[in-house]
Amino acid sequence: MRNVQRSVLTIVASAAAAVLLAGCTVAAPPKTAVESPAGLEEFYQQQLDWNDCEPRGMQCTTVTAPIDWDDPADGEIELAVVRLVTDGGARVGSLLMNPGGPGGSGVELVQQAAEFVTSDALRDSFDVVGWDPRGVGQSTGVACYDDADMDAFLYGVPTNPTGSDAWFAQQVEVEKAFAAACAENTGALLGSIDVESNARDMDLLRAVLGDVKLNYLGFSYGTSFGAHYAELFPRNVGRLVLDGAIDPSLGSAETFTVQMGGFENAFRAYVADCLAGAVCPFAGTLDEALAQASTLFAGVEARALTGDDGRQLTASTLGTALSYPLYDEASWPALSQMLTELGASDGDATMALQFADSYNSRNADGSYADQSMAVYTAATCLDSTFTGGLQSTKATLAAIEAAAPTVGRYVAYADWVHIDIACQNWAYPSAITPHPIAADGADPILVLGTTNDPATPYAWAQAMAAQLSSGVLVTREGEGHTAYGQGNACIDATVDDYLIDGTVPAADPLC
Repeated sequence: MRNVQRSVLTIVASAAAAVLLAGCTVAAPPKTAVESPAGLEEFYQQQLDWNDCEPRGMQCTTVTAPIDWDDPADGEIELAVVRLVTDGGARVGSLLMNPGGPGGSGVELVQQAAEFVTSDALRDSFDVVGWDPRGVGQSTGVACYDDADMDAFLYGVPTNPTGSDAWFAQQVEVEKAFAAACAENTGALLGSIDVESNARDMDLLRAVLGDVKLNYLGFSYGTSFGAHYAELFPRNVGRLVLDGAIDPSLGSAETFTVQMGGFENAFRAYVADCLAGAVCPFAGTLDEALAQASTLFAGVEARALTGDDGRQLTASTLGTALSYPLYDEASWPALSQMLTELGASDGDATMALQFADSYNSRNADGSYADQSMAVYTAATCLDSTFTGGLQSTKATLAAIEAAAPTVGRYVAYADWVHIDIACQNWAYPSAITPHPIAADGADPILVLGTTNDPATPYAWAQAMAAQLSSGVLVTREGEGHTAYGQGNACIDATVDDYLIDGTVPAADPLC
């Protein structure tokens, strides 16, 4: 599943960010001459034209990069970049930030939520820099469907029961049409949205910003950017924080199975907390409540529940709606309200559809704020291997149901089934074979993991930290997706001390 928590923060924080930054003055930071790789001088030596942009105190520009780093003469793209220049007295350098995804906008993250995801001390020490990765937001984009076709693709009511053989056969045709539209409407860029191409973009950004080494704070899928960067450019690694880490050694089927288990664990934690409260849609023991939830979910599609706009809630849309509030413990009361409304005798799907809409970047008028679904699919298809046809898809779905018996199949209908079938019919071959990343020669890299993270299970952070020759594991004990900026003083201090002063914890602080 795509990382959504950071996009939620940007929406909530936009007004506060404008107030925070209103008094900032902008001055050009010092720039250091950096070496250019042979044959790439025109990209690495480009001069940037910075312009004041909103909110006040920000500067924006675009950076030119090749579509294909292995064939830089074969077309170019533009990367949108924003920075908040520090006015502190002890500038360390630039700090690149990425919110994850695939498909998250770093420009929006910095413009709308800088103070939520960085401390005052970080902003005093670094120029905070966000960029929209290739295909995303204001950068040269991926395009698949228009709004009407995307609505039909994501919310269309199937003519056969979800999960049946006839439904799977229909999904193959649906996903083939989606993959063909992405290829036709995007062109060659669709084959270069992979993680290594993005990591090479990051080194370009490091150079044009004038930094000898890269300082980076990446969340969720953004940790994959950081790990692959360290593998490609170990000597250019400065201070890297990889929060909500992904295990780069796992293949697609195992990745999705483990992730769905993470959502199951988060749902169990939610139900246990719900039962201990005054208002809960379930009752009895934890096992009894989970059985009640399973019955509720199994009956949703048969009941043909609709929202106030007349749309019907399908099993796959239910999966999206369930996953959305599980990213953040603070959203559990809203999840209870959604489930209460679904379980009522005159069940109402309005809130469930709103959750799914928020995850899918769908506006109330049926338009889409971005192409995040398209980018997510393109990147996922390129970053792993997908083979075996429907037999493979169904086998992994069975493994997911075993690992996540309450919510797994529903979340997987919206995610694994779509991804596996689409990627088996993608116009471009996989660019990455999953493998352990050691990044020998890199400076120490902080890898953050939360013990009950639903989207990036804690085991992945343990694995990434163990694989990296210089990996240092930092654990946050708790619920929710990612660790830094979540109100844990121990985590925030550990990260700040590392980024600002280079202080590497002697042992996992177990925050």
